Formats: sequence, C-alpha cells, structure tokens
Amino acid sequence: MPGWITAFLSAFDLATPLALLLLPLPFLAARLLPAERSGTTGALLVPASLVARDRTVGDAASRGRRRHLVVWSLWCALVAALAGPRLVLPATALPASGREIVLAMDLSGSMERRDFALDGETVSRLQAVKRVGADFIRRRAGDRIGLVIFADQAYVAASPSFDTASVARALEEATIGLVGRSTGIGDGLGLALRRLDAKQTGSDQPASATAKVVVLLSDGANNAGQTTPRDVAELARQIGVKVYTIALGPRDMANADGEQDVVDTETLRDMAEISGGKAFRVKTTDDLVTVADSIDALEGGRAKAPPLPLRHDLWPWPATLAFLCAGMLLVTRRGS
Repeated sequence: MPGWITAFLSAFDLATPLALLLLPLPFLAARLLPAERSGTTGALLVPASLVARDRTVGDAASRGRRRHLVVWSLWCALVAALAGPRLVLPATALPASGREIVLAMDLSGSMERRDFALDGETVSRLQAVKRVGADFIRRRAGDRIGLVIFADQAYVAASPSFDTASVARALEEATIGLVGRSTGIGDGLGLALRRLDAKQTGSDQPASATAKVVVLLSDGANNAGQTTPRDVAELARQIGVKVYTIALGPRDMANADGEQDVVDTETLRDMAEISGGKAFRVKTTDDLVTVADSIDALEGGRAKAPPLPLRHDLWPWPATLAFLCAGMLLVTRRGS
C-alpha cells in the first residue's frame, strides 16, 4: 500500500463513530414497519396511449433504480457527516518552561539621556533598553511574559501572556512621560508582584507550580511612590518571587561626583539579595546584552511541550454530497 495512503489512514478519525450504526436503519424500517394497506390510496387511471410516447416500462424501471441510488447516496452521506470524519495531525511542539516573568522598567525622565551606543550611534538609554529588552522577550517563547512600567506611578503595559510578540511591541511603544518623570521603584516592583501573586490574580494554580520572576531595570533612585524598595523585596521573598535587578547608567551614587539622578546601585543590589535573585550592573549597551543573555540562561531549562493534536474536520464534504443528492431528488420529483 502506498505510503501516503497509510499516512492518511493513520491520521483518519471519527468524532462520533457510533453514528455509523444508523446506516442499516432504512433496511430495518422496511423489514419491521407494517406494509401499507391496499386500497388506502387513490389513483387516477390514464389511458396508456397518452403516456406511452413519453414513458416506457424500461425507462420507469431505470429511473426507479437511479432514484434509489440517489436516496441511498443521500442517506450514506448524511450518516458519514454525522460520524464526524476528521484528520488528526500533530501540531508543532513549542518550548515551555512553566515560568512567569514580569519586566518592570523605569520610564523616568532620566531614561532620555543619550549616553549609550547602538549600531555605532549615540542613543538614549530607553532606545537601548527597548532594543535589547524586546529581543529578550521574543526569545522567551513558552513563558508567560508581562510588562510593568513605572515613574511617578506604576502601570501594567502588558499583562502576563504567552504572546511574547505583543509584549515586545508594548515595550517598543513605551514613551517617557506616560506615567510621570520621577522614579517609584518600590511601587513598580509592587505592581509586578501583584500581577504574579496567585492570590491577587484569582488564579487557582499553586504558587509553587510556576517559577515567578521579576526583572527590574532602573537608572535612578527611589524618589516617588508609597512603598520602600527593600520592604517590597521582602514581600517578594515571602511569596516566592525572585527579583533580578539591573542598575543602568555609567555612574551610580557611589561615584556620582555631584551628578543628579544617578542610579542607586546599593538599593537595587539589596533588593535582589533579599528576594533570592541577582543584581547586575550595566554601563554600556554591550553590558545590557550580556545581562539579558545571563538572565535568559539563569531562567532556562525550557523543553518541548507535548504536541497537541490538530484536528481538521472533513464532515462538510459528505454533508455537501447529501445536500446535492437532496436537490437531485427534488428536481427529479418535480419533473416526473
């Protein structure tokens, strides 16, 4: 038997195979139902000379056989459609890790500073973060990724989703000034935790069943919001969420030399240590790429998920045949 036929038969399936038991129903009806009593119907006697020119006994028998064939074709096609024939094909397996990751990104006014290089040009910190961050998000296929942006206030730009492409677009479309120009690190982390905490989101999934991670990036010090970063980091530890912090900018508070709005590296490091995560220091675009790769490796372990069957329904074909047969019966009945 040719290989394509074997492959077709192995993929062929019926949604309701018991419907095939209806096939002999007309035979059973003919056998079990009582015959029509004679004399119960009327008939109009027409002289044979009037119909002999249009109909012969042989023609009538031939038309009767064709009509029976059409009737049986209609019935078989209808039963086949009810049985629900389909092709069951394996879908492409996607990588899966069982992780939920929320990126919490500083969108304060200092992110406009042009002290990063990208493709040989000097660009703003935000442009560099968008390029590297969007690439990181797209690489995390199989994870639920979300995006929180913060400044004076914190805002969920993209709820955790497996649609990494839409989350990456949300990052690329983020603009400074949308949520203010200050730096509320504590509120940003708090909102990210709220999106990950099963009790807050109403999820019935156990907290231990999914690895939950926040990647927080800031280029300043906490000077807005209602919460302190270290207290929120302690909350992250209590609910089992690791926090990776990224301190962005060429200078920090230890070597600021009077410069304003520099990154608070010490606080970000403490936040990561309290939650059980890791702190990173980024001064250039190359550092940012290295950090993204490092976090991707730390939260790796992705494997192929079990493929889900992809079902392609075939019932419209026999249903269409049944419809055509019904139309043929209607036409021939009117013409007789």
